[in-house]
Amino acid sequence: MTTPAEWAPPACTLPTAERPLRLAEFDDLFTRSVRSVRRAGPTHVTLTLAPAPGRADAVRDLARRETACCSFFAFQVKDADPLRLEITVPAAYAPVLDALADRAARLARITA
Repeated sequence: MTTPAEWAPPACTLPTAERPLRLAEFDDLFTRSVRSVRRAGPTHVTLTLAPAPGRADAVRDLARRETACCSFFAFQVKDADPLRLEITVPAAYAPVLDALADRAARLARITA
C-alpha cells in the first residue's frame, strides 16, 4: 500500500498532521468514484469518475486544495459525459503520480 510519504514529497507544504486527512479524502474519491485509470504518459493520468450530483464541484474543491499545498500538480475536471479528472505533473514528480494512479486503481478495484 502507498505510504503518506510517497504522496507527500518535500515540495508539499500541507502540514504533516493534515496529510492523513487529505489522503483519506483521496481514498474516498478513489473508492466511491473512480471507474477507470488511464495513463497518457509518465506525467499524465486521466481518472474517469462515476457521475453523481455535486461530484464535479467536490472534485474541483479537493483539486484546488491539493494544488495549494502541492503546486506541482495540475488538475483539470472535465465536466462532460463521462466526468473526468485530468492530472499532470512535471517529470520530476512522475513517481508521485505513479503512486496516486496505482492507489486509485487499487482502491477502485481496477485490474489491468
